[in-house]
Amino acid sequence: MKPFAIAGIQMKVSAVASNVEMMKLKIDITMNLYPWIEMIMFSELCAYGPLTHTAQVIPNNFEAEMQTMAKKYGIWLLPGSIFEHHVGKIYNTATVINPEGEIVTRYRKMFPFYPYEVGVTPGDSFCVFDVPGVARFGLSICYDMWFPETTRTLVSMGAEVIMHPTMSGTIDREIELSIVRAMASVNQCYFFDINGLDTGGCGRSIICGPDGRVLHQSEGTEEIIPLELNIDRVQRSRELGILRLGQPLKSFRDHLKTSKFDIYHHHEPSPYLASLGPLIKPSRLDKLTELKFKENTLEQITSSVPFNGENLI
Repeated sequence: MKPFAIAGIQMKVSAVASNVEMMKLKIDITMNLYPWIEMIMFSELCAYGPLTHTAQVIPNNFEAEMQTMAKKYGIWLLPGSIFEHHVGKIYNTATVINPEGEIVTRYRKMFPFYPYEVGVTPGDSFCVFDVPGVARFGLSICYDMWFPETTRTLVSMGAEVIMHPTMSGTIDREIELSIVRAMASVNQCYFFDINGLDTGGCGRSIICGPDGRVLHQSEGTEEIIPLELNIDRVQRSRELGILRLGQPLKSFRDHLKTSKFDIYHHHEPSPYLASLGPLIKPSRLDKLTELKFKENTLEQITSSVPFNGENLI
């Protein structure tokens, strides 16, 4: 068994005041309650909330404070993400800090939640990092996981655990829970998805193992989630199959030897994808247009059918 202990922090996030001091308090509480924890992760945009006017240049004081906390307890620390201001653009950026308090890597969210996450520029690089003697970790943020290519790429780069801060407060959270299970199973990895509360999300954080089974799922209250993962389960799943059955990573690998997925080798979208229209928010005008279309269609159908008693249903 190769154990590694991670704690997710599901906490209330304010959009009008800094949450940094509360994050520091949560770290103190976690490490005093569970001194065996080796890594802590917060939710997406936990420090300053979901508004882009909080964007800052990186490095900054927030990172420095988190570096101090990581070094204080000798833990790996993923303090969610913040909006980063860089050369006139805004990114949604997460930082990884090691137990010595050093910045190991940073990751810019590749798939902002368009058309709703307005004004945020997508990143262009995948992010993995190694915890020596333990495992390779992959980092993605929120909407990234809706695109299977992101998790599959991280796993193809060797990731055994996907760390996934999210900020989901919308009515599709139930769908996201199923996506986490699917991504964990088809990629045979641990998936650690931590959501916030209030303006930071609706909670319901979820952690799944490499067979897609739920190790823990939170509800809608503040919670510290301490779990000891057995990293050996990932390699065993990948070698012998999920529940000693399917071996999707091996099958994917072997398929690449003989053929390719053409959709990924074109610089332009397929004619069908191009026909879907622009990426915009739906509006009431769209709804009225849709209703008018249905009314006209119904009128055309009814006017073309002679009326008799047999037409009635």
